Amino acid sequence: MSWHDYLIEDDEGLRQILNQVKKIAVIGIKDESHPNEAAHSVPKYLHSQGYDIIPVNPKCKTVFGKTCYPSITDVPEPVDVVLIFRRPGNVPQHAEEILSLEHKPSVVWMQTGIRNMEAAHKLAQAGIKVVQDHCMYMEHLRLIRAH
Repeated sequence: MSWHDYLIEDDEGLRQILNQVKKIAVIGIKDESHPNEAAHSVPKYLHSQGYDIIPVNPKCKTVFGKTCYPSITDVPEPVDVVLIFRRPGNVPQHAEEILSLEHKPSVVWMQTGIRNMEAAHKLAQAGIKVVQDHCMYMEHLRLIRAH
């Protein structure tokens, strides 16, 4: 398989990810003091749908009653997906952190408006599926809840 095969854009690929993953680390998650921001409302929705959300943000102590870790490298357990809510320019640093993990996630998902081909290329070359510029909430509604 070519690294291009790890860049997921098609509905079937997105549906497969949403159906198979259970544990999602959310980099850049916001706590309850930001209820209307996507970095809070999207993980809150995913949590309500049964996904295990692992909060990652150095500015938060807890989110949804769970410990919030300062960095993805501080998360003490393997995760299926790393969902990123950071500016595109911050993504390469997070990609390097993800690639340094002993247990790499099967997917890195960049939220709507977030795209970084340099980072996507490195992650895909390491065998990690990459979704860019897609809202996990909207895709779940469209591909899972609607069926």
